[in-house]
Amino acid sequence: MKNKDINDTIQQVRNEERALVVSLGGEVDLRHSSELQHSLSRLLDETPGRMVLDLSQVTYMDSSGIASLIKMLGYARQKNIALMLCGLTDRVKGIFEITRLDKVFGIYSTVEEAMA
Repeated sequence: MKNKDINDTIQQVRNEERALVVSLGGEVDLRHSSELQHSLSRLLDETPGRMVLDLSQVTYMDSSGIASLIKMLGYARQKNIALMLCGLTDRVKGIFEITRLDKVFGIYSTVEEAMA
């Protein structure tokens, strides 16, 4: 369920077990990355204990999308919030592996694994 504070890339935001689960979808690219950063930073300002970004519905991600997630990771760390990724498609996961960002981000197969 969308609310007025989130953009087209964010499909759902829900609270689960002291974590904010944010489901992203569609294309995370230059056209959407700035708005995505703004929306995620506003959600992080609510200071959840941790945030899980579910990328299972992301069909495409370019370098600006990766840069946005890196910025959000830095912002989350400043606020002492754990930021985890889950549900990466093979295509998106490949980008994280090639750039070795899979060693920087906590990456899990499912929301449930990220929450455990």
